[in-house]
Parts: sequence; C-alpha cells; structure tokens
Amino acid sequence: MNTKTLKERNAGGRLKKADLRDKIMSFLKANKSQAFNYKQIAFGIDVTDKRARLDVLNMLDELVAAENIIEVSLGKYRAAATRASETEGIFVRRANGKNAVIINDGEEQIMVAERNSMHALNGDKVRVEISAAVPGKDTEAKVLEILEVKDQVFIGTLNVEKNYAAVVTDSKFLAADIIIPRRQLKGGKTGDKVIARITQWSDDQMNPRGEIIDILGKKGENNAEMHAILAEFGLPYKYPENVEAAAEKIDAGITPEEVAKREDFRNVTTFTIDPRDAKDFDDALSIRQLANGNWEVGVHIADVTHYVTPHSIIDKEARQRATSVYLVDRTIPMLPERLSNGICSLRPNEEKLTFSAIFELDKDAHVVNYRIGRTVIKSDRRFTYEEAQEIIETGEGEFSKEVLTLDGLAKKLRRRRYDAGALEFDRAEVRFEIDKNGHPISVYFKESKDANKLIEEFMLLANLTVAESIGKVGKGKKAKNFVYRVHDKPDQEKITNFSHIASRFGYRVNPEGTAKEVNKGLNRLLRDVKGKGEENMLSILAIRSMAKAVYTTDNIGHYGLALDYYTHFTSPIRRYPDMMVHRLLAKYADGGRSADKVKLDEQCKHSSDMEQLASNAERASIRYKQVEFMQTKMGEIYEGVISGVTEWGFYVELDENMCEGLVPVRDLNDDYYELDEKNYCLIGRAHHNKYTLGDKVKVQVARADLDRKQLDFALISDEGNPNKPRKERNKSHGRNTPRKRGGKKK
Repeated sequence: MNTKTLKERNAGGRLKKADLRDKIMSFLKANKSQAFNYKQIAFGIDVTDKRARLDVLNMLDELVAAENIIEVSLGKYRAAATRASETEGIFVRRANGKNAVIINDGEEQIMVAERNSMHALNGDKVRVEISAAVPGKDTEAKVLEILEVKDQVFIGTLNVEKNYAAVVTDSKFLAADIIIPRRQLKGGKTGDKVIARITQWSDDQMNPRGEIIDILGKKGENNAEMHAILAEFGLPYKYPENVEAAAEKIDAGITPEEVAKREDFRNVTTFTIDPRDAKDFDDALSIRQLANGNWEVGVHIADVTHYVTPHSIIDKEARQRATSVYLVDRTIPMLPERLSNGICSLRPNEEKLTFSAIFELDKDAHVVNYRIGRTVIKSDRRFTYEEAQEIIETGEGEFSKEVLTLDGLAKKLRRRRYDAGALEFDRAEVRFEIDKNGHPISVYFKESKDANKLIEEFMLLANLTVAESIGKVGKGKKAKNFVYRVHDKPDQEKITNFSHIASRFGYRVNPEGTAKEVNKGLNRLLRDVKGKGEENMLSILAIRSMAKAVYTTDNIGHYGLALDYYTHFTSPIRRYPDMMVHRLLAKYADGGRSADKVKLDEQCKHSSDMEQLASNAERASIRYKQVEFMQTKMGEIYEGVISGVTEWGFYVELDENMCEGLVPVRDLNDDYYELDEKNYCLIGRAHHNKYTLGDKVKVQVARADLDRKQLDFALISDEGNPNKPRKERNKSHGRNTPRKRGGKKK
C-alpha cells in the first residue's frame, strides 16, 4: 500500500489489523538499529488519527506478547531481528548482581552475568558479544574487552585483620570487598571511613585488590560521613592550600580610580535579603523614586570577576568545581572563603564592587528603561528572609516603605509571568535542626514566602534582561555567542503518564494542549493539591516529568519560566556560568568579538554536569540525615503515601516529616507481586491486590541502614486511594503487626 492510499484510509477511519501489523513490522525492520515510542511509530507509518494511534499502541502490545518485536525499555520498541554479534557500550555494575551493558546511545540495556563481566566496573566502556534474540529467553551479553576504564574511587569502612585488610564498600555498584595490602593502609585502622581505589582485579580473583587514597575519620562521625558523600560523587571536600594562599594575597581595597570607572550607588538605599545562616551575600537591591514618579530598582551582583582573573589559580579551581555544594549542615564553596564570605560578599556598611542591572519601573512594574554596567554600592542593612517577611506582613520596620514597594512590584511581575504560562512550583523543602555534633534532632519544612519571592522575582528580571541584551538582536543580525540557561519542553510521554497519575486523585491535566495550556493545567493542579496528602508526591512527579535545565550557547528558551531568553547572572560567588556571563558582558560592552562557541559549550557542559552531581550529593546528605533521624523512631507507626514503585518493593513518604522508606516486596508474603511499570503499581499474581503510586498506607519503622542511606518500613495497613474502586483496595493487610519475611526474593 503506498503512502497516499494509507493516508486516505486514515482519513476515513482505521487500518485493518493485518495491514497495521505489516506496516509496523516493516517500519521497525527498516529501522532495526533504533527504538521508537508508539507516537514515533504512528508518525513513521503516517497514522495521524487519534483513535488509530491507540490501535498502534494496542498492536505493539500484541507484537511484544508474540515476541515479534522487543520492548527495550518502558514504551520503546524495536524489531526482534538478530543483532550484530559485537558492539560497544557502557557497563553498569550493580551490588545485587544485575549487571548490564547499555547500548544504542542509552536506548537498550542487556544483562551481563558476573562470569561474563571481566570484572568491568560501573561506567567502563566495553566491547561485548550479544547473543541472538531467542523467544522466551532474556538476551545476554558477554564482555570481550574493556576499552576505557572509568577513573573512580569507592567509599567504605576499613577492617584490619592480622594477615590482611579490607574495605567494606558502601557502593551500590560493588558487592565485593576490596582487599588492601597492609603496606597500603596509610595508617588506617579498623572502623575508619576511607576512600579506596581498585588497582587490580584478575578474572581468577573473587575480590579486587586496592589501595587507600584518604582516611576521612571514624565511621558514624558527622564530618567523616559528609566528606564520604562528597567523595562518593567525585566532589572536593577540602580546599587546596595553594588556592587559599592565592586568595589571601588579593587586595580588597577599592581605589578612587576604580570607583571613577563605575556608577556610584553608595548613597542610594540598598539592602540584602538572605537566609539567616547565609554568609555569602552575592546580591543586593537598591530602590529610589525618580522625579517622574517611577521607581528605579538596582539588582546589584558581587563583581567576582574583578578579583578573579581568567586562567589564574583561583579561576582554574572555580572552573573545575563549577558550583558551590550545599549539604544538610554545610556549604562547600566554589571560591575560597576569603572571597565568598569576605571580599565579594555584600556585607552591610562596607563599600563593594558590583555588576548591576538597573531598571526603571512604572507603577504597574513594566520596565520603561534599563541599563547594565559596573557599579559601587554600600549596603545599608542585612535582612534575613524572616525579618523582611515580618515587614511585609505587618507594614512596620526599618526601610518598610522600600521593602513594601519592592514587594508590590514583585507581585505584579510574578502575576504577569504566570499569566504568560510560567510554572508555579512552590514545594516545601525538608530541613533538619542539627545539634553541635551534626546529629538531626528535629525536622521542619522550609516554605517560600513573599520575602523569598520578592528576591526571586528581581533576580529573574535581571537574568532575563541580561540574556535579552545579548541574544535579542535586530532582524538580519546575528547575536554574539553567549551562555544561556535553557529548559526544554517536557517529553510528551512523561507528561501524559503524569496526567494519568493525577487523574487517579481527581485532577485533570491535558497533556495534548499548547505549552501555555499544559502549564496552566499544571499550575491549577499545584494550587488545588495544596495542603492535601498527595501534594508532595504529585509535586515531585510533576517536576520529574519536566526536562532538566542546562547551560548552553544554543538558546531554545526556558519552558518552565515561559521565557524566550534566560541566563544566570545573579550568583557568581556560587556558580561559574555566572562568572562566564559577567566576563562576556564586559567583553562585548568593550566592543569585543564573539567568544569561541566550542570553548563556551565545553564549559557549559561541564557546569551542567557538576550542577547535577552537586544536586545528587545534596539529596544523598538529606537521605543520610533522614535515616539517622528515623533511627530513633524504630517501631513507631506513621501514615504516608506510596511515592515510588519498583520490582523490589514500593517507597512510602511519611506525611509527618517527608522521610521516605521502602516496603520490600519480600515482606509482602500474602502473594507473589509483580511490577506493572505502565500503571505504576505492584500486582499480586494470585489475588490481584494492588499497591499503586499515591495510595495511602500505614507503616512501621522496621530497619535503618545508614551505610546505604535506606529506611525499611513494615506495612501495617493499606488505606488505599480514595478515588480508587473499593474492590481494588487491600483488605488482607489491615493489622497492627509487621509481616513475617517471605514471598518474592530480590
């Protein structure tokens, strides 16, 4: 059947099943090296009718069941043709023995038995031989050669015996202990938390051999554990002495000659608003009323690049770190503290050099004029968010007129952003009250109030304006290369899946609309869910359905903020891309040529990667403190919501403190449970009982493993999802004692 005939038949309705099957098989065989989702397949065979696309999805399920095609990952399909016998991929090692190799640019994961692994480590690039697809049997791969060894270290606890020593690793990627020759101990003793590297692992050895890289301290000590988290993600936990020494030599003085080059704001009302424990104040706001009645608002940012010159030892260290890292109890700064907390910090009653975006705003917060340039300021007051919030709520306090005016302008700016389709994520963050030894004694939630949003709004305005000043050029002109902060639109499948989950709670999000319509639906959901049990879970899932924001020179706009241009200009003390932006602004203001795109993109990629690592480390520190906090709650019973579902069990987030733990499938001994990925649930094979994302449950704290940062819960009762039919709710587990172990094994 030719394309024209196919389109004609689509226009009139649906294809016959046999024709549809043939078209799908032909398309996949013609593209046998790739995997596609059902919409891509429908597009590929010119099926455009919505009902007909559902037929495509149903046919794909039938073809998978008949083993004519392979579902290589959730919702991704490929022809079940015989593969090439050899290919290259990235090895994935797991402590549970489920090793795999990832091929086809991440599209497919194939199992590798330990005996066929050549002891490849997680992240190694390998050449593998892949067995041909056999109906009814999982495809396997065999490592033939390790092409590139990923440099990595392992964190663990040292155990020194009379004749040998070993590191018992915390890694989820390595089940074997690392044997350490006694001459490689570096003074380490039993119970020390250490960093080790594998130096040898022959095929005939059960355990790898290695060496100690550093000793972090005694296991369980707060500093040792926090440093271990940083080391786990390859992040620095101490500052090089030569970099600190270089920072100490920097002259903090501000000369009259330097002031003369800048716009002087020292006599304009200026203040900072930051968290109460902040020490690095990298932004300040100034405000004054102009003769025409409009308001001039200055967004003043620490002029870090005045002090940190390109290719200096401090710059190289900052470039490598790319970001400050924020753990539960500490900040690991990108810049030495002499700069971050001293010279560059916009402390009150001190003259400081700044890079500023100055706005003239009318009474409705419309930007009438703006200018960007280097300035000098002298902050009049340092506000905490709590102090500024009290002024906003009571109308009283020092600089109350200025704070209230800024708050009113910020609210008008924010309202216009939301009307334009910006997302309104406003999720409470978990915070811990820590004692002098670093141990958590209570949990509280940090909420974003008007004072936080005031600062956020003017920082957004500055970032947007700076990006537009370089990227938005006249017709026929080419913009100079620049660093943008971009956020791609969400994957259609993810947003569709999220809409299905939300519907179980009675919320409607139309995934098929325009970006503005989808975002308005998400914002409506986020408002409606406020204060309800499912709020946190649905907020997290909505965020997970979004793409990740990254740095790049290729501007595609910022989906979440509904902006065509956006960058990061406002935090050069803690983000290297902001330093890059400051330098580019100065270069172009002086008439400089367009910067090298390749070099900019390399640093953008590195900065995006380091940002992700820092975020992972922050989450790991939160998980550690959650487990440490819940160790004191063993046996206690809590209510919560199922926040994740996997083949090894389901995760429950507690309503009271947002701590998350696992109910292992091995402890569900009333049936044999299997994962239904598409419907986010575990289903009992015999009794068809379901545990579904969002179900309300009651659990008891059963185990707390600090090494693996994992809580285990015992299920007490399943209260179910109130929107789910009663027949689907659990009726067999409504008891107040934990289950005995049994059932499915991991």
